Amino acid sequence: MYATNFPKKRYYHTLKFLKTHINNDESILDLGVENPFSGILKKEGFKVTNTSGEDLDVTTTFLESNSSDVTTAFEIFEHLVSPFTVLKSIKSKKLVASIPLRLWFATAYRSKTDPRDCHFHEFEDWQFDWLLEKAGWKIIATEKWTNPTKKIGLRPILRWFIPRYYIVYAERI
Repeated sequence: MYATNFPKKRYYHTLKFLKTHINNDESILDLGVENPFSGILKKEGFKVTNTSGEDLDVTTTFLESNSSDVTTAFEIFEHLVSPFTVLKSIKSKKLVASIPLRLWFATAYRSKTDPRDCHFHEFEDWQFDWLLEKAGWKIIATEKWTNPTKKIGLRPILRWFIPRYYIVYAERI
């Protein structure tokens, strides 16, 4: 079902989760530059503003001055050296964030062509929950899903059964 409407399975799950917890009339600040998924959100009627590509590890000024109802962060926190600082700086009352989970059978992602495109962190669900709670967020709902591939081998088989993505809806305490 998702394959016909979305280029990636995670887009389907993310949109479904977001629609369950966020109303279209709430303004959204999406961490990261405009991307295919923020385009999908806009087509679905969400009011989305993206950050402009600033290094959130270095400057959180935009986060501290933004008054959006909701902040979303889809596969962003694993790229940051200090996600705690970013989570503390968010002024929105609601947060929807997803991360790729750490998999025991696969190493952390690192691009072979772009040295800046790597995962500084790959969390287990309990680690991400702890980080959110320590940064002042109360977790309301979570969900996980797998990311199967059509390759052959032990790892591709495991990807059919072991969740790869984790999404959280949290509210500011």
